[in-house]
Amino acid sequence: MRLSNRLSHVPASPIRKLVPFAQAAKKEGVHVYHLNIGDPDIKTPEVMIDVLRKWDKNPIPYSPSQGELIFLDALKTYYHRVGYSFIEEKHIQVTTGGSEAIAMAFFSICNPDDEVIVFDPLYANYNSFAVREGVTLVPVMTKLETGFHLPKRQDIEKKITKKTRAILISNPNNPTGTAYTKKEMDMLVDIVKKYNLFILSDEVYREFVYDGKSHVSLLLYMKDIPMQAILLDSLSKRYSLCGARLGCIVSLNEELMSGVLRIAQGRLASGYIDQMMASKLTEVPSSYTKNVQIEYQKRRDVLFAQLSTIEGVILPPKPEGAFYAIVGLPVADAEDFCRFLLTEYRDNNETVMLAPASGFYATPNCGRNEVRIAYVLNCESIKRSVEIIKKALEAYTKLCHSER
Repeated sequence: MRLSNRLSHVPASPIRKLVPFAQAAKKEGVHVYHLNIGDPDIKTPEVMIDVLRKWDKNPIPYSPSQGELIFLDALKTYYHRVGYSFIEEKHIQVTTGGSEAIAMAFFSICNPDDEVIVFDPLYANYNSFAVREGVTLVPVMTKLETGFHLPKRQDIEKKITKKTRAILISNPNNPTGTAYTKKEMDMLVDIVKKYNLFILSDEVYREFVYDGKSHVSLLLYMKDIPMQAILLDSLSKRYSLCGARLGCIVSLNEELMSGVLRIAQGRLASGYIDQMMASKLTEVPSSYTKNVQIEYQKRRDVLFAQLSTIEGVILPPKPEGAFYAIVGLPVADAEDFCRFLLTEYRDNNETVMLAPASGFYATPNCGRNEVRIAYVLNCESIKRSVEIIKKALEAYTKLCHSER
């Protein structure tokens, strides 16, 4: 039996592809520190957990395809509170996580073989969604030494062709932690105006910007380019709700929103219980978000201080946002080292799981000596993880110089 050509081109997730090795290690009783995935250890707000504790509705029904009215109203209230009072329920489509929002957006604005400009390194699953929807990603390279900020305008414009439909950004960025400046956002908006393109802004980590900097949202420009601006959002990281699988698309483009609703009708609905729990987001105190932001900045600083003690590690400038960093290691093949950590190396019966960075590039053969580190564990766990990485690099180097 012949399977589709598309299936063979869907890449494995660099975040999850080594999971079988981690599971095997755990079965042996090994403690694995997970720095490979953005799955925070910070608690979900109690007001949301209380919904689950008090749940008494039986049976559990479908939700409306656009989303539960109470959840849509909560999302509208959230956007109003962060300064965008023009957003109404009709501008919001609830999705099953930010992932579905990305896939819906690709399907909605692109025909097969159309192109979307992205910036390398990128969120790895953009590659998967692009293959699935028949979209060609056109990467523009950014550099570690500049903190992965955007290149010059001409470097972006020269990638635009007759097939280009959109520019896609993640801001703050996964996997680099880069928070784009007002000047950079002005440039991108000016480009999409000039070439009549869509701009997709994936703003999952909007609240997590550090060192006194401010996040510059696409929402700031949405009324200026109402037909072109598409916001992709998620509650997973903002409220430590990764397992609830809730996100949304926000746009003033009525034709687009009508289309994504029809797609949503085809997949029926996002989870009813998830939405009822998340509808309590308006009751989450502002101190929750502020304290989480402070904690992630502290973890970032601890991670970079510890990594700076390892000879040969290449660090970018400290990330301005999110909770990730792309780090260069003194190895030729970072994926092989990540596998070594899980299958061969143990320190006091502990090891670390990292994400090989090569999977975070759309450009072939990039990032082979890099890893993405998610600083989602507490500071003591981060310190211990880096200690293990340091020892493992020494052992791996010796092994590579022998018969390995």
